[in-house]
Amino acid sequence: MIASQRHKFCIPSDVHYINCAYMSPLLKQVEQVGIESVRMKSTPWRIGVEAFYEPLEELRRLTGRLINAPADQVAVIPAVSYGIAIAANATTLRRGQNVVVPGEEFPSVVYAWRERCRTTGARMRMVSRPEKHEGQGAAWNQRLLDSIDAHTAVVSLSSAHWTDGTVFDLEAIGTRAREVGAVFIVDGTQTVGALAFDFSSVQPDMLVCAGYKWLMGPYSLGVAVFGKRFLDAAPLEHNWIARENSQDFANLVNYRDEFQPGARRFDVGERSNFVLVPMLTAALKQVLEWGPTTVQDYCQQLGEQLEGLLDGSHLRMTSASERAAHLFGIRNVDHAALPSIQRELERRNVYVSLRGDAVRVSPHLYNDEADIAAFAEAITVA
Repeated sequence: MIASQRHKFCIPSDVHYINCAYMSPLLKQVEQVGIESVRMKSTPWRIGVEAFYEPLEELRRLTGRLINAPADQVAVIPAVSYGIAIAANATTLRRGQNVVVPGEEFPSVVYAWRERCRTTGARMRMVSRPEKHEGQGAAWNQRLLDSIDAHTAVVSLSSAHWTDGTVFDLEAIGTRAREVGAVFIVDGTQTVGALAFDFSSVQPDMLVCAGYKWLMGPYSLGVAVFGKRFLDAAPLEHNWIARENSQDFANLVNYRDEFQPGARRFDVGERSNFVLVPMLTAALKQVLEWGPTTVQDYCQQLGEQLEGLLDGSHLRMTSASERAAHLFGIRNVDHAALPSIQRELERRNVYVSLRGDAVRVSPHLYNDEADIAAFAEAITVA
């Protein structure tokens, strides 16, 4: 078992940050890369044409390695909503069709589809969470499968629910979506980097992922990985660098209709961000060195510790068999007690999130037993 990696982060010893699903802290090495990259802009004569292209290709390769996808199918985006917008614009919807999403899904996965339904007459089909606790994850997955029918045009969901880590059976749901010809979109923001994801097995038409959570990168940069269904779709914007032969700066006004190959046409404008791209690249290298299995094994031990500390209380965790080890919810919390719980958490410098009716706990390799003990004490004392 790997030892705590807290030494790689600037987290004070008295801070118990168990909130990576909110935002990861930056690794020290990523912070340093960011500082050096900011300084580079002070000497723009050192920024050559290759700086607009080569770092992006490395980022694509690293992303492809992490999820078992061709680098050519990776695009650089600023946010999940940007990738969802590309898919929504490229998908034909009509009256009588439906778009299937889990209930309480993250808003960035919902809003573009809701707007498309509003303008086309299609219907959003929000599949609610079953009320029962035991077997809730399996029952929710079955509800999603049962909701996909001959009129389903789109299935759009997160790989794990953002409030409590409930894992969705992406391979089964994707298979069902393909059976009815539906577009299949996955937001991997809350799992990719911490839980194994195989693009070739899941076969989504698009995987979108923000970079500032489990990829350990900076804010405002992420990736979208495209299946063959969308590779020839229209991009959300038409920027100069996505066009064929854009490397020839002297002849940019020789306007081209052809795009750069693969998913590069979908890259956001000013994709070559000379600060954020090197930072996310450095973060991905560390994520790959650790590997998602290491994160899961480590966080499983912390989860088991917390289960033991909560044993005998009225509080319950999402069942370990139905959630990821790195992200889980604590339920049966008395809402009237939330203010006192918040005070106890603040008093002990414990950082978690309140999401829906759950207290969301999301550890990483920088956490340790002291962090879990501090959280358990705060939530049971309050």
